[in-house]
Amino acid sequence: MEINVDENVGFAALNRRIRETAEKQITVNGIIGQRYVATGLSDKTVTLCGTPGNALGSYLNGGTVVVYGNAQDATGDTMNGGKIIIHGNAGDATGYAMRGGKIYVKGNTGYRAGIHMKAYMDLKPVLVIGGRAGSFLGEYQAGGIIAVLGCNDDGLPIINNFCGTGMHGGTIYLRCDKLPKRLPSQVSVESRTGGDIPELKEILTDYCACFPEFELPALLKSVFQVLTPNVANPYKKMYTNN
Repeated sequence: MEINVDENVGFAALNRRIRETAEKQITVNGIIGQRYVATGLSDKTVTLCGTPGNALGSYLNGGTVVVYGNAQDATGDTMNGGKIIIHGNAGDATGYAMRGGKIYVKGNTGYRAGIHMKAYMDLKPVLVIGGRAGSFLGEYQAGGIIAVLGCNDDGLPIINNFCGTGMHGGTIYLRCDKLPKRLPSQVSVESRTGGDIPELKEILTDYCACFPEFELPALLKSVFQVLTPNVANPYKKMYTNN
């Protein structure tokens, strides 16, 4: 099923049409800034051609969203499951508080990606950025996996400042030979080859299936800086009695 929209179509009307249709495969052409697209979606695949607005796929609960274009802020906000695939860049707060599912971004993302991600039992959220990420990546991360591949061609570093600030769970994989500057002391770092990390190999295999432009063998041969919480020096400021 195809839905053709323009800037005069409001987000509420568009989302109502997506929810109410019986079709499981939906393509939306001409999307331009409509917010909350596919909120809470559980059993459909929505392909968006254009630029969706904030909170794309928020509370996603098992559906699939594919974007041929860029996404704005708060993509996958508090999502529970499913997959969001962006064939472009994403704005700030990508994967904010996500609790499950996967977000794959071909290009770059802005500030505070993966902030307060969390995991519970078999729910383990995954966020993969093909290019670079802005400051505060993984801020207060409590679980899940973030991977930044650094395949950007703008000459900028793979991350900006304050990566992993307040991190107390989960793992961040940064594909770079040298340790980035200004990492907080509450983060432990280990250098490993991508192919030697089973969970990362599985994630990258799935990611490259979505984006054939990326060469899986080259990624697996690369060095990754693996960031985890430093249990010997926890982030004490998060507790009120300190």
